[in-house]
Amino acid sequence: MPVDSPTPALGGVTAGGGRPPSTVLLLAGASGSGKSRLAAATGCPRLNLDDFYHEGDHPDLPHTLGIVDWDDPRSWDREAAVAAVVALCRTGAADVPVYDIGQNRRSGHRQVDLGGSTVLVAEGVFAPEVVEPLRASGVPMDAVYLDRSRTATLLRRFLRDVVERRKPLLVLVRRGLALWRAEPGIRAHALARGCRPVSMAEAVRAVEAARRRLAV
Repeated sequence: MPVDSPTPALGGVTAGGGRPPSTVLLLAGASGSGKSRLAAATGCPRLNLDDFYHEGDHPDLPHTLGIVDWDDPRSWDREAAVAAVVALCRTGAADVPVYDIGQNRRSGHRQVDLGGSTVLVAEGVFAPEVVEPLRASGVPMDAVYLDRSRTATLLRRFLRDVVERRKPLLVLVRRGLALWRAEPGIRAHALARGCRPVSMAEAVRAVEAARRRLAV
């Protein structure tokens, strides 16, 4: 449901202690499309959904190209991510994991606090997977897919992953080319799940629309 349109679910969510519920902007997009940069630019509290990856020794992790397929939703804990988003929107705070992608494990945890904000930005490659369960929970929300050139995204992703030393260089090249080929399907999947395609500017405007609406 677009964030800049009336949201009937607002009246159906009761926050603990009488706190008015916040709305969540789910920000989807291919790896390297600029989701984290956009989330930071909104100035809203944000939740990195990638922090809910399973540990590298989880027995049911999917594999491809001879390594764990971190682009497969089965490598990720959807239930925990949904629970964290719901808790944040209803109570204003949640304890969430911190994931070290280079080490394939959770390195700790942190407290996310909305601090009175009416909008939470939750971003990650698996954001489309939580659209349906969040709608079923009654949390007011919008879901968008950051639409950008896949070749430019390929280059941004590669440079980011090299700088952050996320994986060995050969793995980054193979994964990057595989994601470049898969990106049209990734986009189609996100839209089928309920995300709407937006530019960077349109996504920022969606956040501002949510702020104005909830301030009324």
